[in-house]
Amino acid sequence: MGRAGSFSRDSVTRSSARDTCVRLLASAGVEVGGTDPWSIQVHDERMWDRVFADRELALGETYMEGWWDADAPDELITRVLTADLREAIRPSPKLMAAMARAKLQNRQTVGRARRNAQHHYDIGDDLYERMLDERMVYSCAYWADQPGAASTDLAAAQVAKLDLICRKLHLEPGTRLLDIGCGWGGLSRFAAERYGASVVGISPVVNQVARAREVCAGLDVEIRKQDYRQVTGSFDRIVSVGMMEHVGAKNFAAFFRRCGDLLAPDGMMLHHTIGSLVTKDHTDPWIDKYIFPGGLLPSLGQVSGACEPSWVIEDVHNFGADYDRTLMCWLANIEAAWADLPNYDERFQRMWRYYLCVSAAGFRARRLQLWQLVIRRTGRGTRYEPVR
Repeated sequence: MGRAGSFSRDSVTRSSARDTCVRLLASAGVEVGGTDPWSIQVHDERMWDRVFADRELALGETYMEGWWDADAPDELITRVLTADLREAIRPSPKLMAAMARAKLQNRQTVGRARRNAQHHYDIGDDLYERMLDERMVYSCAYWADQPGAASTDLAAAQVAKLDLICRKLHLEPGTRLLDIGCGWGGLSRFAAERYGASVVGISPVVNQVARAREVCAGLDVEIRKQDYRQVTGSFDRIVSVGMMEHVGAKNFAAFFRRCGDLLAPDGMMLHHTIGSLVTKDHTDPWIDKYIFPGGLLPSLGQVSGACEPSWVIEDVHNFGADYDRTLMCWLANIEAAWADLPNYDERFQRMWRYYLCVSAAGFRARRLQLWQLVIRRTGRGTRYEPVR
């Protein structure tokens, strides 16, 4: 055992990596070669040395390579997260170096932010068309009004989320709305169609901008290929959905200052974001390498600190449990569609399955949260009544 109950690479000379990992998994209720859906079936024994060296990075990579399987990877990972096995093994020098780079660098400059977004969102709309609902909404759905609804009601739950956002922002005809990170235009179109808002949506991703312009054609919606730092104008409302995760720790304060430059004096904004329980300056190394390079999940402390002293956080609404359900809907949709998507090989399919499963596990284990934050300027104003 290393310091604070963690295993170090020196101590493994007294006990093989396999034996150590098997004991740790057993402590989390995960059996190697067992019959439970969350039991791990190992196909290549080299996996153990990899995992002992590089923890969560290696666990994801060895799954991608077919070195292990589980009938329910999401449940396996939920148990690993709940037992906090990650902290039982010290990070390797390679992982520590990656964490140090994340702390020192600004990985979300305008140029890097564009490349980071393209890495994830430019892989092919055909995949997202099969995985998401008909509006192509790639963020947590809202099942508050239909807790027992079937997974096939994903589209209805996404409409409920879009409507919730519009009601929280008190949208009405003529309200000028800036949609930061508008994706494929689902919210921009909804706000214009249902509430009569005049919308500017921005995204740095070419294919998203093209599709958003198509779906919003004929409405009072302008879609721009822009970074939030490049926007000019004045807006009554600002919204971002699934975008703050891409701002970066070094840019949170600048992000809110930019929002202040763009928001009318009596304006209001809503930020819908995945959140971390703890403040940090780096993310899961597997997610960073393969899924969202440069991403960072903010803590409430980071958001609150970035808001000081100019902003009042009027409402914090946490419905992270709904993201678990959303992700499992996406997983079911894409698993049923791989045969019709020949451009994605087996390694990519395993990567994508692992991404959805590890994300669902994070919410199921309550390590990840989903917040909607309603924010207004400081100073005298009317009372904000929370909307649900």
